[in-house]
Parts: sequence; C-alpha cells; structure tokens
Amino acid sequence: MFRRFAAFIVLIWLFGFLWFAIALPGPLPTSVRTDAIIVLTGSQGRIEHALDVLRANSAPRLLVSGVDREVKPREFAAEFDVAPRLMKCCVTLGYQAYDTRSNAVETAQWVKRHRARSIRLVTADWHMRRATLELRRELPQGVRVEHDAVPSQPSLGALLLEYHKLIARVALNLAGQ
Repeated sequence: MFRRFAAFIVLIWLFGFLWFAIALPGPLPTSVRTDAIIVLTGSQGRIEHALDVLRANSAPRLLVSGVDREVKPREFAAEFDVAPRLMKCCVTLGYQAYDTRSNAVETAQWVKRHRARSIRLVTADWHMRRATLELRRELPQGVRVEHDAVPSQPSLGALLLEYHKLIARVALNLAGQ
C-alpha cells in the first residue's frame, strides 16, 4: 500500500515538473495595454524588455522592483540608456524588495499608490508562476495581471529549484499562510 502511494506521489511530482519545465509562459504582445509595468530585477533581459515595452507606450509608467540600494537613478538611466525625461516621468526604482515575496509587497504598495487597475508583470519565464502567486496574495482585488515572460535558457537545476519553491508556496497558501 505504501509503495503504491509513494509511486503515485512521485508520478504526480514528475508530471508536474514536466508541465512546469515544458510549458513556460511566453512574452506578451506590446499591443496589450496596461496601467503600469512591473519588472522584477534578476536575470538578464528583464529590465531591458520592460523599458522597451514602456517606450512602445504599452503602459504609462514602470516600477523596477528590487533595485539594489547602491544604484542611483542617474546610474540606472546611464546603464539602460533611459532618457532623463522618461526617467523623471515614468520610471520608479523600488529599493524595498530583496526576494520574490517582498517584490509582491513592494509592488502592491506602489499599485495602490498609483491606483493602477491593470499591470504587466515582467520577469523570467521560469519565475513567472511563483511571482504571480506571490503578487496575487498582495494586490488589491480587481487588479488585472498580464504575464509578459522574458524567454530564458534555465538550467535543469534552476528549474528544479524554482519548481520546489512553487510547490512550497502553494502548500503554504493551502495551509493559510
């Protein structure tokens, strides 16, 4: 009996991981408009993609969540070639977040302050599911979240780690935490 149960659990885990690894979310067309763009710092290409979406007028403002406290706005603008006018009007650097959960808290506070009703979430394809889960826990009700995943080439190890983090977060949610 125990062997069958254990085999069943292993099969569920295996099929779940295969789904997680094969069906990674993709990019969102720039024709989809939202009230704001939220980009979570981390792997390469996220910030560049979010700035391209902002420049394409797919949203009027951008929050970069999880910026290192040492990075000054002028340095950020120089590194990512952001015009001073665009930086001043439309880009907010968020310095409060240090992980995915605190990204969600920082984002929710910013969304409330700016009264955004729809957001475009930009993060890596392998990170999108857990980032969305964390974000939905914190956002005000009624805020629409559009997924704009940046394609990447994650290693098997990175996929396994992220899959287990997702399982842990889902379990905590089910436990009410």
